[in-house]
Amino acid sequence: MTSSIIHRVTTLDLAVRPIAWPFAEERRAEIDAHFAAKQRELPQIWNGRVLLGRDPVFSDGHFAATYFETDFASFLAWRDWGFPDPAVFNGFGMGALRASDGAFVMGEMGPHTSNAGRIYFPSGTPDLDDVKDGTLDITGSVVREMEEETGLTATDYVVEAGWHCVVAGRSIAMMQILNLDMPGEAARARIEANLAAQAEPELAAVHLVRGMSDLTPTMPRFVTAFVEHQFAAR
Repeated sequence: MTSSIIHRVTTLDLAVRPIAWPFAEERRAEIDAHFAAKQRELPQIWNGRVLLGRDPVFSDGHFAATYFETDFASFLAWRDWGFPDPAVFNGFGMGALRASDGAFVMGEMGPHTSNAGRIYFPSGTPDLDDVKDGTLDITGSVVREMEEETGLTATDYVVEAGWHCVVAGRSIAMMQILNLDMPGEAARARIEANLAAQAEPELAAVHLVRGMSDLTPTMPRFVTAFVEHQFAAR
């Protein structure tokens, strides 16, 4: 298992540029065949446009990288084939939802998704809706993913300043702590009610995780082990 590295940063600089991806161009036929096979297993997935990163730099509380647009089929093949282009990473925003009693709220991905069974904080690979004036708006992405997955909006939580960037393999999760003014069981009940109203919710279950009271650059061993397990194959 790849060990994770956690960077505490205050600012993000994520430019979006029109960059050609040789992997996606040179292995197009293989990628299309792989995606067709995946669609037979998971008919709900579709080949939308996503954003991947390259050239990540952490320095003095700052994280910078360049993002480019590609199709989901190419991203999925790159991930499933063991990340054959090591210059590229999947960098996404993640809302670490913390209840008033200290419990963190996480969702288990549904069986119809490409990450079925994995347990995450609300998150998602960025797409074109997350681009603002040529820059990737990770803050906006966190808000959007949170509402899509849980039904909670920006009025339901208070955002802590700064980011906890978890680097695990070819994934970089840019985590932002979101504090809820309700205990964990109440938060779970509210999210489950929202899921029950959806025809095909993205989440299959909601989990409360305790013992993660401090998300700092020196996270407790439990947190480090958790992020390594969950993010390494994302």
